[in-house]
Amino acid sequence: MIQNDSIVALATPSGAGAIAVIRISGEDAITIGHSVFRSVKNKDLRLQKSHTLHLGQIVDGQKMLDEVLVSVFKGPNSYTGENTIEISCHGSTYIQQQIIQLLLRKGCRMADAGEFTLRAFLNGKLDLSQAEAVADLISSDNEASHQIAMQQMRGGFSNEIAKLREELLNFASLIELELDFAEEDVEFADRTQFHELLNRIEFVLKRLIDSFAVGNVIKNGIPVAIVGEPNVGKSTLLNALLNEERAIVSEIAGTTRDTIEDELVISGIGFRFIDTAGIRETADVVESIGIKKTFEKIEQAQLVIYLMDSLKFQVSSGDFVIEIEKIKNKYPLKQILIVANKIDQLNDEEISAIRLQLETLNLKQIFLSAKEKLGVDELKNQLLSFVNTGALRNNETIVTNTRHYDSLLKALDEIQKVKFGLETNLSSDLMALDIKEALYQFGMITGQVTNDELLGNIFANFCIGK
Repeated sequence: MIQNDSIVALATPSGAGAIAVIRISGEDAITIGHSVFRSVKNKDLRLQKSHTLHLGQIVDGQKMLDEVLVSVFKGPNSYTGENTIEISCHGSTYIQQQIIQLLLRKGCRMADAGEFTLRAFLNGKLDLSQAEAVADLISSDNEASHQIAMQQMRGGFSNEIAKLREELLNFASLIELELDFAEEDVEFADRTQFHELLNRIEFVLKRLIDSFAVGNVIKNGIPVAIVGEPNVGKSTLLNALLNEERAIVSEIAGTTRDTIEDELVISGIGFRFIDTAGIRETADVVESIGIKKTFEKIEQAQLVIYLMDSLKFQVSSGDFVIEIEKIKNKYPLKQILIVANKIDQLNDEEISAIRLQLETLNLKQIFLSAKEKLGVDELKNQLLSFVNTGALRNNETIVTNTRHYDSLLKALDEIQKVKFGLETNLSSDLMALDIKEALYQFGMITGQVTNDELLGNIFANFCIGK
Protein backbone atom coordinates (compact mmCIF):
# COMPACT_ATOMS: atom_id res chain seq x y z
CA MET A 1 0.00 0.00 0.00
CA ILE A 2 3.02 2.30 0.28
CA GLN A 3 2.80 5.02 -2.40
CA ASN A 4 5.24 7.80 -3.12
CA ASP A 5 2.96 10.04 -5.16
CA SER A 6 2.00 13.42 -3.72
CA ILE A 7 -1.47 13.88 -2.27
CA VAL A 8 -3.36 17.06 -1.51
CA ALA A 9 -6.44 17.86 0.58
CA LEU A 10 -8.06 20.61 2.57
CA ALA A 11 -7.07 20.02 6.20
CA THR A 12 -9.55 22.49 7.71
CA PRO A 13 -13.37 22.16 7.58
CA SER A 14 -14.96 22.85 4.20
CA GLY A 15 -16.73 26.16 3.74
CA ALA A 16 -15.72 29.80 4.16
CA GLY A 17 -13.69 30.92 7.16
CA ALA A 18 -10.92 33.26 8.24
CA ILE A 19 -8.19 30.91 7.02
CA ALA A 20 -7.92 27.49 5.40
CA VAL A 21 -5.05 25.01 5.46
CA ILE A 22 -4.21 22.93 2.39
CA ARG A 23 -1.89 20.00 3.02
CA ILE A 24 0.43 18.27 0.52
CA SER A 25 2.45 15.13 1.33
CA GLY A 26 4.73 12.97 -0.79
CA GLU A 27 8.22 12.67 -2.19
CA ASP A 28 7.72 15.65 -4.52
CA ALA A 29 5.52 17.73 -2.17
CA ILE A 30 8.09 20.47 -1.55
CA THR A 31 9.07 20.61 -5.24
CA ILE A 32 5.41 20.97 -6.25
CA GLY A 33 4.89 23.61 -3.56
CA HIS A 34 7.93 25.52 -4.83
CA SER A 35 6.52 25.53 -8.37
CA VAL A 36 3.44 27.53 -7.32
CA PHE A 37 4.96 29.65 -4.52
CA ARG A 38 6.58 33.08 -4.92
CA SER A 39 8.41 34.07 -1.74
CA VAL A 40 8.46 37.74 -0.70
CA LYS A 41 12.21 37.25 -0.10
CA ASN A 42 12.84 35.13 -3.21
CA LYS A 43 13.45 31.97 -1.17
CA ASP A 44 13.63 28.57 -2.83
CA LEU A 45 11.33 26.27 -0.80
CA ARG A 46 13.42 23.25 -1.76
CA LEU A 47 16.43 24.71 0.05
CA GLN A 48 14.69 25.71 3.27
CA LYS A 49 15.09 23.91 6.59
CA SER A 50 12.36 21.65 7.96
CA HIS A 51 9.78 23.17 10.31
CA THR A 52 10.03 26.68 8.90
CA LEU A 53 7.39 29.23 7.82
CA HIS A 54 7.54 31.34 4.67
CA LEU A 55 5.45 34.30 3.52
CA GLY A 56 4.60 34.74 -0.14
CA GLN A 57 1.98 34.29 -2.85
CA ILE A 58 0.49 31.30 -4.61
CA VAL A 59 0.73 32.02 -8.34
CA ASP A 60 -0.70 30.37 -11.43
CA GLY A 61 1.69 31.62 -14.09
CA GLN A 62 1.45 35.41 -13.84
CA LYS A 63 -1.84 35.31 -11.94
CA MET A 64 -1.64 35.67 -8.15
CA LEU A 65 -4.27 33.55 -6.36
CA ASP A 66 -3.61 34.54 -2.74
CA GLU A 67 -1.09 35.73 -0.19
CA VAL A 68 -0.20 32.77 2.02
CA LEU A 69 2.04 31.28 4.68
CA VAL A 70 3.73 28.01 3.73
CA SER A 71 5.00 25.57 6.37
CA VAL A 72 7.78 23.18 5.32
CA PHE A 73 8.25 19.77 6.97
CA LYS A 74 10.93 17.47 5.58
CA GLY A 75 10.62 13.70 5.91
CA PRO A 76 11.04 11.70 8.02
CA ASN A 77 10.45 14.50 10.55
CA SER A 78 6.84 15.18 9.60
CA TYR A 79 3.41 13.87 10.53
CA THR A 80 3.34 11.46 7.58
CA GLY A 81 7.07 10.73 7.59
CA GLU A 82 7.24 12.21 4.08
CA ASN A 83 8.03 15.64 2.68
CA THR A 84 5.03 17.78 3.60
CA ILE A 85 3.95 21.36 3.11
CA GLU A 86 0.93 23.15 4.51
CA ILE A 87 -0.44 26.24 2.78
CA SER A 88 -2.35 28.63 5.06
CA CYS A 89 -4.49 30.75 2.77
CA HIS A 90 -7.53 32.97 3.18
CA GLY A 91 -10.69 30.96 3.84
CA SER A 92 -12.68 31.81 0.72
CA THR A 93 -14.07 28.63 -0.84
CA TYR A 94 -13.13 30.05 -4.26
CA ILE A 95 -9.48 30.53 -3.19
CA GLN A 96 -9.36 27.04 -1.66
CA GLN A 97 -10.62 25.41 -4.85
CA GLN A 98 -8.36 27.47 -7.11
CA ILE A 99 -5.24 26.47 -5.14
CA ILE A 100 -6.23 22.79 -4.94
CA GLN A 101 -7.01 22.65 -8.67
CA LEU A 102 -3.64 24.28 -9.42
CA LEU A 103 -1.82 21.69 -7.28
CA LEU A 104 -3.69 18.88 -9.04
CA ARG A 105 -2.48 20.22 -12.39
CA LYS A 106 1.07 20.33 -11.02
CA GLY A 107 1.10 16.61 -10.23
CA CYS A 108 -0.77 16.03 -6.97
CA ARG A 109 -3.82 13.82 -6.63
CA MET A 110 -6.69 14.21 -4.16
CA ALA A 111 -6.06 12.34 -0.91
CA ASP A 112 -8.37 9.53 0.14
CA ALA A 113 -10.10 9.62 3.53
CA GLY A 114 -7.47 9.27 6.25
CA GLU A 115 -4.62 8.88 3.78
CA PHE A 116 -2.27 11.27 5.58
CA THR A 117 -2.62 9.25 8.80
CA LEU A 118 -2.41 6.00 6.82
CA ARG A 119 0.94 7.13 5.44
CA ALA A 120 2.04 8.04 8.98
CA PHE A 121 1.23 4.45 10.02
CA LEU A 122 2.90 2.86 6.99
CA ASN A 123 6.00 4.99 7.56
CA GLY A 124 6.25 3.96 11.21
CA LYS A 125 5.34 7.33 12.72
CA LEU A 126 2.58 5.73 14.82
CA ASP A 127 1.09 2.30 15.24
CA LEU A 128 -2.43 1.29 14.25
CA SER A 129 -4.07 1.83 17.64
CA GLN A 130 -2.50 5.30 17.84
CA ALA A 131 -3.77 6.07 14.33
CA GLU A 132 -7.29 5.03 15.35
CA ALA A 133 -6.97 7.28 18.42
CA VAL A 134 -6.42 10.24 16.05
CA ALA A 135 -9.92 9.69 14.65
CA ASP A 136 -11.32 9.35 18.18
CA LEU A 137 -9.61 12.61 19.19
CA ILE A 138 -11.15 14.47 16.25
CA SER A 139 -14.63 13.16 17.10
CA SER A 140 -14.34 13.61 20.90
CA ASP A 141 -17.06 15.91 22.21
CA ASN A 142 -16.52 15.78 25.96
CA GLU A 143 -13.63 15.84 28.44
CA ALA A 144 -13.66 12.10 29.15
CA SER A 145 -13.57 10.93 25.52
CA HIS A 146 -10.88 13.55 24.80
CA GLN A 147 -8.78 12.31 27.73
CA ILE A 148 -9.01 8.67 26.63
CA ALA A 149 -8.14 9.52 23.00
CA MET A 150 -5.12 11.59 24.09
CA GLN A 151 -3.90 8.76 26.34
CA GLN A 152 -4.15 6.24 23.49
CA MET A 153 -2.62 8.60 20.93
CA ARG A 154 0.40 9.06 23.21
CA GLY A 155 0.81 5.27 23.09
CA GLY A 156 -0.45 4.22 26.53
CA PHE A 157 -2.49 1.31 25.19
CA SER A 158 0.10 0.41 22.54
CA ASN A 159 2.93 0.33 25.07
CA GLU A 160 0.98 -2.00 27.36
CA ILE A 161 0.22 -4.41 24.51
CA ALA A 162 3.75 -4.17 23.08
CA LYS A 163 5.29 -5.07 26.45
CA LEU A 164 3.07 -8.14 26.84
CA ARG A 165 3.79 -9.20 23.25
CA GLU A 166 7.56 -8.85 23.70
CA GLU A 167 7.60 -10.96 26.89
CA LEU A 168 5.42 -13.63 25.30
CA LEU A 169 7.56 -13.56 22.16
CA ASN A 170 10.70 -14.25 24.22
CA PHE A 171 9.13 -17.37 25.72
CA ALA A 172 7.75 -18.39 22.33
CA SER A 173 11.31 -18.31 20.97
CA LEU A 174 12.48 -20.60 23.77
CA ILE A 175 9.59 -23.00 23.13
CA GLU A 176 10.47 -23.06 19.41
CA LEU A 177 14.10 -23.74 20.39
CA GLU A 178 12.97 -26.75 22.41
CA LEU A 179 11.26 -28.12 19.30
CA ASP A 180 14.57 -27.93 17.42
CA PHE A 181 16.15 -30.09 20.14
CA ALA A 182 13.14 -32.40 20.66
CA GLU A 183 15.28 -35.54 20.51
CA GLU A 184 17.52 -34.33 23.37
CA ASP A 185 14.45 -33.76 25.62
CA VAL A 186 15.68 -30.43 27.03
CA GLU A 187 13.71 -27.43 28.36
CA PHE A 188 14.96 -23.93 27.59
CA ALA A 189 11.82 -22.16 28.87
CA ASP A 190 11.49 -22.09 32.66
CA ARG A 191 7.96 -23.44 33.21
CA THR A 192 7.51 -21.65 36.56
CA GLN A 193 8.43 -18.26 35.07
CA PHE A 194 6.28 -19.01 32.05
CA HIS A 195 3.28 -19.73 34.28
CA GLU A 196 3.83 -16.45 36.16
CA LEU A 197 4.00 -14.57 32.84
CA LEU A 198 0.77 -16.14 31.61
CA ASN A 199 -0.97 -15.18 34.87
CA ARG A 200 0.25 -11.60 34.50
CA ILE A 201 -0.86 -11.40 30.85
CA GLU A 202 -4.25 -12.89 31.76
CA PHE A 203 -4.70 -10.31 34.53
CA VAL A 204 -3.86 -7.38 32.24
CA LEU A 205 -6.07 -8.67 29.41
CA LYS A 206 -9.04 -9.09 31.76
CA ARG A 207 -8.54 -5.55 33.10
CA LEU A 208 -8.43 -4.12 29.57
CA ILE A 209 -11.48 -6.15 28.51
CA ASP A 210 -13.42 -4.98 31.58
CA SER A 211 -12.49 -1.36 30.82
CA PHE A 212 -14.38 -1.57 27.51
CA ALA A 213 -17.71 -1.42 29.37
CA VAL A 214 -16.74 2.06 30.60
CA GLY A 215 -14.81 3.12 27.52
CA ASN A 216 -17.55 2.30 25.06
CA VAL A 217 -20.21 4.36 26.85
CA ILE A 218 -17.81 7.26 27.43
CA LYS A 219 -16.89 7.32 23.75
CA ASN A 220 -20.48 7.07 22.47
CA GLY A 221 -22.36 8.75 25.33
CA ILE A 222 -24.42 6.98 27.98
CA PRO A 223 -28.02 6.48 26.78
CA VAL A 224 -30.55 7.27 29.53
CA ALA A 225 -34.27 6.54 28.97
CA ILE A 226 -36.74 8.64 30.96
CA VAL A 227 -39.88 6.50 31.34
CA GLY A 228 -43.09 6.50 33.37
CA GLU A 229 -46.83 7.03 33.12
CA PRO A 230 -48.23 9.95 31.08
CA ASN A 231 -48.16 13.42 32.64
CA VAL A 232 -45.71 12.63 35.47
CA GLY A 233 -43.23 15.29 34.24
CA LYS A 234 -40.85 13.43 31.92
CA SER A 235 -40.61 16.31 29.44
CA THR A 236 -40.32 18.84 32.29
CA LEU A 237 -37.43 16.80 33.72
CA LEU A 238 -35.67 16.68 30.34
CA ASN A 239 -36.02 20.47 30.06
CA ALA A 240 -34.70 20.91 33.62
CA LEU A 241 -31.66 18.71 32.93
CA LEU A 242 -30.85 20.50 29.68
CA ASN A 243 -31.78 23.91 31.13
CA GLU A 244 -33.84 24.75 28.03
CA GLU A 245 -37.34 24.22 26.69
CA ARG A 246 -36.45 21.21 24.57
CA ALA A 247 -39.68 19.20 24.93
CA ILE A 248 -43.33 20.34 24.82
CA VAL A 249 -44.87 20.40 28.28
CA SER A 250 -48.64 20.11 28.71
CA GLU A 251 -51.15 19.00 31.35
CA ILE A 252 -52.82 16.88 28.66
CA ALA A 253 -51.79 13.23 29.07
CA GLY A 254 -50.05 11.66 26.08
CA THR A 255 -48.44 14.87 24.74
CA THR A 256 -45.16 13.08 23.96
CA ARG A 257 -45.94 10.55 21.23
CA ASP A 258 -42.43 10.04 19.88
CA THR A 259 -39.03 9.92 21.54
CA ILE A 260 -37.10 13.17 22.00
CA GLU A 261 -33.33 12.93 22.43
CA ASP A 262 -30.67 15.39 23.47
CA GLU A 263 -27.19 15.28 24.96
CA LEU A 264 -25.73 16.74 28.13
CA VAL A 265 -22.17 16.62 29.44
CA ILE A 266 -21.96 16.16 33.21
CA SER A 267 -18.48 16.49 34.73
CA GLY A 268 -16.87 15.52 31.42
CA ILE A 269 -19.13 12.48 30.78
CA GLY A 270 -21.64 12.58 27.90
CA PHE A 271 -25.22 11.46 28.57
CA ARG A 272 -27.89 11.00 25.88
CA PHE A 273 -31.29 11.59 27.44
CA ILE A 274 -34.35 10.09 25.76
CA ASP A 275 -37.78 11.47 26.67
CA THR A 276 -40.30 8.73 25.87
CA ALA A 277 -44.05 8.44 25.48
CA GLY A 278 -45.94 7.73 28.73
CA ILE A 279 -46.62 4.05 29.41
CA ARG A 280 -50.35 3.27 29.63
CA GLU A 281 -53.13 1.32 27.96
CA THR A 282 -54.45 3.36 25.03
CA ALA A 283 -56.70 2.97 21.98
CA ASP A 284 -54.93 5.84 20.21
CA VAL A 285 -52.97 4.28 17.31
CA VAL A 286 -50.30 7.01 17.18
CA GLU A 287 -49.78 7.02 20.96
CA SER A 288 -49.53 3.22 21.03
CA ILE A 289 -46.74 3.38 18.43
CA GLY A 290 -44.94 5.87 20.71
CA ILE A 291 -45.33 3.52 23.69
CA LYS A 292 -43.89 0.67 21.63
CA LYS A 293 -40.88 2.90 20.87
CA THR A 294 -40.56 3.57 24.62
CA PHE A 295 -39.86 -0.11 25.27
CA GLU A 296 -37.40 -0.18 22.35
CA LYS A 297 -35.51 2.73 23.94
CA ILE A 298 -35.48 0.99 27.33
CA GLU A 299 -33.85 -1.97 25.57
CA GLN A 300 -31.15 0.30 24.11
CA ALA A 301 -30.57 2.38 27.25
CA GLN A 302 -27.67 1.89 29.64
CA LEU A 303 -29.68 3.46 32.43
CA VAL A 304 -33.43 3.83 32.98
CA ILE A 305 -34.95 6.71 34.96
CA TYR A 306 -38.43 5.67 36.12
CA LEU A 307 -40.21 8.95 36.85
CA MET A 308 -43.34 8.92 39.01
CA ASP A 309 -45.77 11.50 40.31
CA SER A 310 -45.40 11.61 44.12
CA LEU A 311 -48.97 12.89 44.52
CA LYS A 312 -50.42 9.94 42.58
CA PHE A 313 -48.13 7.52 44.42
CA GLN A 314 -49.77 8.49 47.70
CA VAL A 315 -53.15 7.46 46.28
CA SER A 316 -52.19 4.29 44.36
CA SER A 317 -48.73 3.21 45.49
CA GLY A 318 -49.48 -0.43 44.67
CA ASP A 319 -49.97 0.30 40.96
CA PHE A 320 -46.62 2.11 40.76
CA VAL A 321 -44.78 -0.67 42.58
CA ILE A 322 -46.28 -3.29 40.22
CA GLU A 323 -45.27 -1.22 37.15
CA ILE A 324 -41.71 -0.74 38.42
CA GLU A 325 -41.44 -4.44 39.24
CA LYS A 326 -42.57 -5.27 35.69
CA ILE A 327 -39.77 -3.16 34.18
CA LYS A 328 -37.28 -4.53 36.70
CA ASN A 329 -38.21 -8.14 35.83
CA LYS A 330 -38.36 -7.51 32.09
CA TYR A 331 -34.92 -5.85 32.06
CA PRO A 332 -33.01 -7.50 34.95
CA LEU A 333 -29.61 -6.28 33.71
CA LYS A 334 -30.65 -2.63 33.37
CA GLN A 335 -29.69 -0.09 35.99
CA ILE A 336 -32.94 1.54 37.14
CA LEU A 337 -33.18 4.78 39.08
CA ILE A 338 -36.54 5.75 40.63
CA VAL A 339 -37.18 9.48 40.55
CA ALA A 340 -40.13 10.78 42.61
CA ASN A 341 -41.29 14.07 41.08
CA LYS A 342 -43.41 17.00 42.37
CA ILE A 343 -42.05 16.94 45.94
CA ASP A 344 -42.59 20.71 46.12
CA GLN A 345 -46.23 19.84 46.81
CA LEU A 346 -45.44 17.45 49.70
CA ASN A 347 -44.26 17.91 53.29
CA ASP A 348 -41.30 16.10 54.86
CA GLU A 349 -43.50 13.52 56.56
CA GLU A 350 -45.19 12.57 53.28
CA ILE A 351 -41.83 12.30 51.50
CA SER A 352 -40.49 10.02 54.26
CA ALA A 353 -43.51 7.74 53.92
CA ILE A 354 -43.01 7.40 50.15
CA ARG A 355 -39.28 6.80 50.62
CA LEU A 356 -40.02 4.00 53.08
CA GLN A 357 -42.33 2.25 50.59
CA LEU A 358 -39.87 2.59 47.71
CA GLU A 359 -37.01 1.10 49.70
CA THR A 360 -38.70 -2.32 49.42
CA LEU A 361 -37.83 -2.30 45.70
CA ASN A 362 -34.06 -2.24 46.44
CA LEU A 363 -33.46 0.40 43.76
CA LYS A 364 -31.72 3.76 44.05
CA GLN A 365 -34.11 6.68 44.38
CA ILE A 366 -34.09 10.46 44.08
CA PHE A 367 -36.75 12.96 45.17
CA LEU A 368 -37.07 16.18 43.18
CA SER A 369 -39.29 18.80 41.60
CA ALA A 370 -38.56 19.09 37.89
CA LYS A 371 -40.79 22.16 37.58
CA GLU A 372 -39.00 24.04 40.38
CA LYS A 373 -35.61 22.45 39.52
CA LEU A 374 -35.22 21.17 43.08
CA GLY A 375 -32.93 18.14 43.37
CA VAL A 376 -31.80 18.23 39.71
CA ASP A 377 -28.13 18.60 40.72
CA GLU A 378 -28.51 15.62 43.06
CA LEU A 379 -29.90 13.63 40.12
CA LYS A 380 -26.88 14.57 37.98
CA ASN A 381 -24.52 13.39 40.74
CA GLN A 382 -26.46 10.14 41.00
CA LEU A 383 -26.16 9.62 37.24
CA LEU A 384 -22.39 10.06 37.50
CA SER A 385 -22.23 7.46 40.27
CA PHE A 386 -23.47 4.85 37.78
CA VAL A 387 -20.33 5.40 35.68
CA ASN A 388 -17.15 3.81 36.99
CA THR A 389 -14.76 6.71 36.43
CA GLY A 390 -12.03 5.34 38.72
CA ALA A 391 -9.86 4.15 35.82
CA LEU A 392 -10.37 7.50 34.10
CA ARG A 393 -9.36 9.48 37.20
CA ASN A 394 -6.27 7.28 37.66
CA ASN A 395 -5.29 7.72 34.00
CA GLU A 396 -5.41 3.97 33.41
CA THR A 397 -5.67 2.50 29.93
CA ILE A 398 -9.32 2.29 28.83
CA VAL A 399 -10.36 0.37 25.72
CA THR A 400 -12.95 2.16 23.55
CA ASN A 401 -12.46 0.46 20.19
CA THR A 402 -14.63 -2.56 19.30
CA ARG A 403 -11.87 -4.01 17.08
CA HIS A 404 -9.38 -3.88 19.96
CA TYR A 405 -11.95 -5.41 22.31
CA ASP A 406 -12.50 -8.33 19.91
CA SER A 407 -8.74 -8.98 19.56
CA LEU A 408 -8.28 -8.82 23.35
CA LEU A 409 -11.02 -11.43 23.87
CA LYS A 410 -9.39 -13.72 21.31
CA ALA A 411 -5.93 -13.18 22.82
CA LEU A 412 -7.28 -14.01 26.31
CA ASP A 413 -8.82 -17.21 24.97
CA GLU A 414 -5.46 -18.27 23.50
CA ILE A 415 -3.55 -17.38 26.68
CA GLN A 416 -5.97 -19.50 28.72
CA LYS A 417 -5.41 -22.40 26.29
CA VAL A 418 -1.64 -22.05 26.79
CA LYS A 419 -2.13 -22.02 30.59
CA PHE A 420 -4.23 -25.18 30.41
CA GLY A 421 -1.59 -26.82 28.19
CA LEU A 422 1.15 -25.88 30.64
CA GLU A 423 -0.82 -27.27 33.61
CA THR A 424 -1.63 -30.53 31.78
CA ASN A 425 1.89 -31.01 30.33
CA LEU A 426 0.74 -30.54 26.75
CA SER A 427 3.47 -30.99 24.17
CA SER A 428 5.50 -27.90 23.27
CA ASP A 429 4.52 -27.99 19.60
CA LEU A 430 0.80 -27.71 20.44
CA MET A 431 1.43 -24.94 22.97
CA ALA A 432 3.47 -23.10 20.37
CA LEU A 433 0.43 -22.92 18.07
CA ASP A 434 -1.69 -21.23 20.76
CA ILE A 435 1.15 -18.82 21.61
CA LYS A 436 1.46 -17.86 17.94
CA GLU A 437 -2.29 -17.14 17.77
CA ALA A 438 -2.07 -14.93 20.89
CA LEU A 439 0.87 -13.05 19.36
CA TYR A 440 -1.15 -12.65 16.16
CA GLN A 441 -4.04 -11.03 18.07
CA PHE A 442 -1.65 -8.63 19.85
CA GLY A 443 -0.15 -7.75 16.47
CA MET A 444 -3.63 -7.08 15.03
CA ILE A 445 -4.18 -4.36 17.65
CA THR A 446 -0.96 -2.44 17.03
CA GLY A 447 -0.74 -3.14 13.29
CA GLN A 448 2.28 -5.44 13.36
CA VAL A 449 -0.05 -7.90 11.65
CA THR A 450 -2.41 -6.33 9.13
CA ASN A 451 -3.87 -6.49 5.64
CA ASP A 452 -5.12 -4.04 3.03
CA GLU A 453 -8.80 -4.77 3.74
CA LEU A 454 -8.40 -4.01 7.46
CA LEU A 455 -6.56 -0.75 6.78
CA GLY A 456 -9.14 0.23 4.18
CA ASN A 457 -11.97 -0.27 6.68
CA ILE A 458 -10.22 1.68 9.43
CA PHE A 459 -9.08 4.71 7.44
CA ALA A 460 -12.29 4.98 5.43
CA ASN A 461 -13.87 6.36 8.63
CA PHE A 462 -11.41 9.27 8.79
CA CYS A 463 -12.15 12.70 7.39
CA ILE A 464 -10.34 13.67 4.19
CA GLY A 465 -7.31 15.82 5.01
CA LYS A 466 -6.31 13.87 8.12
